[in-house]
Formats: sequence, structure tokens, C-alpha cells
Amino acid sequence: MPYAAGLIGPGSEVLGFDTERSQDHHWGLRGQLFLREADHGQHQAIYDCLAAGLPHDFQGVPTNFSEPVEANGVRLLAPTTSGPVRHLIEITSVRDYARARLGIDSDLPLAARDWFLLAQQRLLETTQGEIFHDATGEIGALRARLAYFPHAVWLYLMASQWQKISQEEAFVGRTAETGDALGSRLVAARLVRETMRLAFLMARRYWPYSKWFGTAFAALPCAAALTPHFEAALTAADYQAREAAMARAYEHLAGLHNALRITPPLETQARLYRGRPFLVIRADRFAAAIRETIDDPALRALTLIGSADQFVDSTDVTESPQRMTSLDAIYR
Repeated sequence: MPYAAGLIGPGSEVLGFDTERSQDHHWGLRGQLFLREADHGQHQAIYDCLAAGLPHDFQGVPTNFSEPVEANGVRLLAPTTSGPVRHLIEITSVRDYARARLGIDSDLPLAARDWFLLAQQRLLETTQGEIFHDATGEIGALRARLAYFPHAVWLYLMASQWQKISQEEAFVGRTAETGDALGSRLVAARLVRETMRLAFLMARRYWPYSKWFGTAFAALPCAAALTPHFEAALTAADYQAREAAMARAYEHLAGLHNALRITPPLETQARLYRGRPFLVIRADRFAAAIRETIDDPALRALTLIGSADQFVDSTDVTESPQRMTSLDAIYR
């Protein structure tokens, strides 16, 4: 029977971010077998065969797991020496995996709107991890399709990210001018995150959710140059220093934008905001220039709100394909 075997999906070890702390829940010897749709009827028999035949430990690590100890299905290692193994080898098909984890049909092409409703954390989980054997070719084909956004979608997401930065870049100074020092710090922190997200898009890398966001950012080629500016902005004692640090980060990203050669070169120097004494890059210039390069008229005409996980922060939404899919109406 042809099958694929590996480990993708949720789990810090899939992304290579696990530490000793990761071993305290839902961690251990686990994996997936991907069967063809025609072999669906064999799932239980294979599960039972593994339960009866697996050793009770492998290189000193138990293969047996507890029943779920939390409502979200978390299971713990549970050493045993006899009886069937309650293992964590998931037996599924590529189509079932795609429907459950991504909310898509693995056999159908993806429209731009479909890409907008795929959380980048889920895309990262699917395209990272290891597939050790793939006799059917189905999981390899799915991972190749999802390797990164199509070009026009990528352009739209980058334009939307620049647009999002433009909406708040002047507020670091404006809030401080009204005596709201805490608000100025808060806006700067928001802009640091949004600028980091832009860096992920420029590097054509999916971003993970917040727990691993900074760790993954540190691996980007531009991180070494940008991180000192972000740290300066987040630790600055006054808004002028905070604003200046963000301006240096914007200028670096503006240079990276020109290096992509997706638009005619744009001025990379920070400037005052519409005659007010607040230092900005005028990120809307980049948004507008990128938008003009999108060759899909329908996509070019969309409001620059980006994908769902560019404007949705709730993990309970982004981790649910059903809830993400329900946001489809916002693009109509």
C-alpha cells in the first residue's frame, strides 16, 4: 500500500523551535501516515496494528500517551510495559489533512481570496516539518503548492502591510505631543510588529504566531540590521528618540523594497508628516506603487486590508479554518 510518512502540522518541534520546556505537554514520538483516499477503510486496521506492534519505548522514550488531559486534546507521555500502545501516529489522507488544518480542498486550485483566509502559522506548519517517505506524491504536491504566496497575492499583501504602517506611523509623535507617553510607546510597539511583518513578506517567509514570531524574525537576512533599531524604539526614553529609531528601520526597509525591483525606485529618506513635526517614511507611497504593479484587475481594486491574519489578532480565529473562512464576506 503506497503511503507517506512524516511529521507536519502543530507542534514547536515541527518548526524547529522546541526546547526542553516543550517536553511537558503533547511532545514525544509521534507522526503521521498519509494514505490514499481509496485506502480510507484501512485506517483503523493500521492504527490497531501499530498499537499492538510498537515497542513500549524507543531509545528510552515511551511510545505510549495518556488520554487527553485538557479540553484542547493535550496528551502526555505515559510509560507502559505491557498491553497495546496508545500511540500518537495520526492516520489520515492528504485531503482530510488539508480540510481539517487549512479549510481547503487539496485537489482544487486556490483563488486569491482563498489565500487571504489561510493563516500563515498554518501554512508554515504544513510546509515545514519533515516528510520522510512519500510514495503517493500527494503530500509533496500539496506542500509545493503552498510553498509561498502567488506573485500577485504577495504584492497585494505587501502593499497592504505598507498601508497598515502608514495609518499609524505619525502617531508615535502625535500621542506624545498630547502628553500620552504610554500611548506613544504602545504605538511604537505596534509599528515594530507591523514592520517586522513587512520584513517577513519581503523575505518571502511565512510568519508564525506570537510565541515564535521574534525567534523566526531573528533568522531573516535583514534581522541583524533592523533589530538594533527596533530595540532602540522600544527602550527609548522620549518620543524623539523613539521616532528616530523607527525612521531608521523604515529607511532600511525602503532600501530593501528598491532592491526587490518590483516598482520604480522610491525615495528612501524619512521626512516630516504633512507639515507636522513627526518623522515618517510616508509608507502609503510604497503601498500605492506596489498596487499599480498588480496585474490582476480584481485584486488591484481591493481595499488594502491584506489577508485575514494581517487584521485579525485572535488565535481563536486564526487557528480555526471555519472561522477564517467565514471572513470571506469582507472581500466581496
